[in-house]
Amino acid sequence: MLSAIKNAINIVPKCNYSVLPAATPSPNVLYSGLFINNEWHKSKSGKTFQTVNPTTGKVITEVQQGGKEDINLAVEAANEAFRRGSKWRTMDASARGRLLYKLADLLERDIAYVASLETLDNGKPYAHALGDISASVGVLRYYGGFADKIHGKVMPADGKFFAYTRHEPVGVCGQIIPWNFPMLMFSWKIAPALAMGNTVVLKPAEQTPLTALYVAELAKEAGFPAGVLNVVPGYGDAGAALVDNPKVDKIAFTGSTEVGKLIQANSAKNNLKRTTLELGGKSPSIILSDVDLDVVVENCHQAVFFNAGQVCCAGTRTYIDDKIYDEFVERSVERAKKRVVGDPFDPKTEQGPQIDEAQLNKILGLIKEGQNQGARLVHGGGRYGTEGFFVEPTVFADVKDDNIIAREEIFGPVQQLLRFKGLDELIDRANDTNYGLAAAVFSKDADKINYLTQGIRAGTVWVNCYNVFSPQVPFGGFKESGSGRELGEYGLQQYTEVKAIVQAIPVKNS
Repeated sequence: MLSAIKNAINIVPKCNYSVLPAATPSPNVLYSGLFINNEWHKSKSGKTFQTVNPTTGKVITEVQQGGKEDINLAVEAANEAFRRGSKWRTMDASARGRLLYKLADLLERDIAYVASLETLDNGKPYAHALGDISASVGVLRYYGGFADKIHGKVMPADGKFFAYTRHEPVGVCGQIIPWNFPMLMFSWKIAPALAMGNTVVLKPAEQTPLTALYVAELAKEAGFPAGVLNVVPGYGDAGAALVDNPKVDKIAFTGSTEVGKLIQANSAKNNLKRTTLELGGKSPSIILSDVDLDVVVENCHQAVFFNAGQVCCAGTRTYIDDKIYDEFVERSVERAKKRVVGDPFDPKTEQGPQIDEAQLNKILGLIKEGQNQGARLVHGGGRYGTEGFFVEPTVFADVKDDNIIAREEIFGPVQQLLRFKGLDELIDRANDTNYGLAAAVFSKDADKINYLTQGIRAGTVWVNCYNVFSPQVPFGGFKESGSGRELGEYGLQQYTEVKAIVQAIPVKNS
């Protein structure tokens, strides 16, 4: 199973195992409340909501439903923790880093439980969940190491002045994360914000709140002061309250482009909040004729079907050179037929369920529309099984650029295979989208690789690989795929205010 983790996300896990920790198929849910000011609360409204196991469609537990009052309470706690003279503001930067390291250690200690909880709540295969949690440990450690290395510059300003900059935290950061990578997005959001000295109010997706709540308790165990990290589960009204609250200085959101536009517009209404938006994608994979087909077919298969297709940067538009198109289609169908769909706690499973019934129905509807518009369905296309929210691995051939399945983000296990004949037309076709999150080029020709990577408008371009992520490398999108970057040193800039200090140099009287 260790190779399953590596193959799942193409990164070496940050935790080294000689034997992988065993899963707990029915983990106990320990926390389902609102985590505010290092304490567990019930919602002010008394409301709860159900979180559902997508593998079975059955309710896992009831979770406290945060609303505007609860968000405002959490924001007050975060403001108190951030204010001048608080334990957080006066803490040594190196001490903040040690707290992030401690949180990483605790998460690594409990990795089997957290991965099992993620699989239960999200439906992703346990091996993939282990990869996500392991990568989250790495992100926390990366930014923990950065905490005391964030510094300004001294500038040789004109005149008799001493000028320098300070890099200061933005303040209270509202963070809204999606359901497809709950723990990974949790780490991507909180780690740079906390390393920089900000405080956080985080709203997890209502479909997958359980791991964020558990790790909030680990933050308390690690020794984070009260109010520094607050986690409030709820629906869209809770997210809207976070965006609307004038005491929130910054919003970071990962999710749909549609919601991202609303967040950016509403963030400007009260106090012109800083925003970081990581949104949708319709990423092209470009396959030139000189490739090793066995290797590239597998890469392109994983680019689409990993995490049941529920990946913002999934390589769903696969452009194949006309010379190898027919063989590529044939091999892609063969690989899709071998894909193992089923119980995510079974070590053999490659693909679990979609997150919920709404997502299932959306995917099936787009598949039907693709057929109606003339794309050739060569494999799959239907619901898998009768229990849970599974979709068959689906492959379309003879897709046209104006087909809805080539334009709209499906967010499901649906591969679209398109034909091309020339590189000039290819760049225009690859860029003919409102999105610009990621892309990939597969070739052995360095000149063609350089030509394509410089012509494609996307935040990440992978070459002869796909879905390679590292804490050191920034991630984010062009166009309607968002603004700002996460990960790497660039990720810290999103949580930083630059203050210029200009001091007059006294002139001595002779």
